Amino acid sequence: MRPSRRAVITTATAAAVSAPSTASAAQRRRRLRTGFERLALDGYSLLDGEKVGIVTNPTGITRDARHIVDVMHADARVDLTAVFGPEHGFRGTAQAGGSEGRYDDPATGLPVYDTYLKSGRALADIFTASGVDTVVFDIQDVGARFYTYIWTLYDCMEAAQLAGKRFVVLDRPNPVTGRAALGPVLHKEFATFVGRQPVSQAHGMTVAELARLFNEEFLTEAVPLETVTMSGWKRSDFYDASGLPWVPPSPNMPTPETALVYSGTCLFEGTNLSEGRGTTRPFELLGAEGVDRRWAAAANELALPGVRFREAYFAPTFSKYQGKTIGGVQVHVHDRAAFDPVRTGIALLVTAKQVWSGFAWRPDNWIDKLTGSTRVRTMIDAGADTDAVVAGWQEDLAAFRRTRRKYLLYR
Repeated sequence: MRPSRRAVITTATAAAVSAPSTASAAQRRRRLRTGFERLALDGYSLLDGEKVGIVTNPTGITRDARHIVDVMHADARVDLTAVFGPEHGFRGTAQAGGSEGRYDDPATGLPVYDTYLKSGRALADIFTASGVDTVVFDIQDVGARFYTYIWTLYDCMEAAQLAGKRFVVLDRPNPVTGRAALGPVLHKEFATFVGRQPVSQAHGMTVAELARLFNEEFLTEAVPLETVTMSGWKRSDFYDASGLPWVPPSPNMPTPETALVYSGTCLFEGTNLSEGRGTTRPFELLGAEGVDRRWAAAANELALPGVRFREAYFAPTFSKYQGKTIGGVQVHVHDRAAFDPVRTGIALLVTAKQVWSGFAWRPDNWIDKLTGSTRVRTMIDAGADTDAVVAGWQEDLAAFRRTRRKYLLYR
């Protein structure tokens, strides 16, 4: 890999501490600067003389809520010539499983290319056709392996290498902290767009750290990579410590609280229960026809750290059980520093199967793609409790944590 021309990498220096439930006064005084902010403050010198294309979506914004594409397009110091849109699109007009296609952006006139479900040589050809020299990536992640933007990052890095392009990652906070990697690690035979490589279910990394991991551990040949880190971010910080506005990275990720539970409760996508899509609390509301108060009671009996469960009834406006009133639970996190989303998700699967005779996995065994192997599904079917299921992935997780440690940029 060729050396950095102007690496803008700094590492936060304070030790990690337990995060309170809201940002402290000290956190509010400590100004976080995103990778984009630091790039702009440096006069875009990292991009001097380059035709630049950027992979981004509605989360690529400044502190005052302007989109970075609009800011860069108006600045003569950077030659922005193309935009590459992921799932949901650059401006965010598409629902899950959709994109915006190829068009010219009305606000800037820039050509927008569609990257969704494209990889390898097909994506490399798009980068080549765009005429850019450097591909920049700036998208807000939510910290879960099956959130597809990190695999957009992976695919774009691989394609940039094939096309002979330089790759620059502008870092943003992991909204659920970078304290720990949690959950099962993907087995390669289960690789899909919700998990290309052996990463844990909650990775506890930023996108710049993931880019470094991908480049050194997973890409067949490394891409010339630059990472523009944040300043003022600690691994223990939740999103509210950043002072940044929250833009939903996708239509069903409306708040940072959604992101907090997502790496566990998204597992319900692999079942016949609603994961709350079509409600105002996706991934916090879970349920199905025939589920009653017994589920919340069984989950509360486990006394899981940092979380309580409320008997809930709701009618999704789309997706599973559209227009039907169903029963289930609402997940209430009361101590987010103690909360383990993945263990919680497993506990909810185990208890749902215990109390509701209608429980079933999706017929395509999508749960195996989400968890990264058959282990979770087969253990729960065999009657394993939460502790046994969680114990089953600890060896794989310990190995991933050792690898992950080499690529961390912040304390």
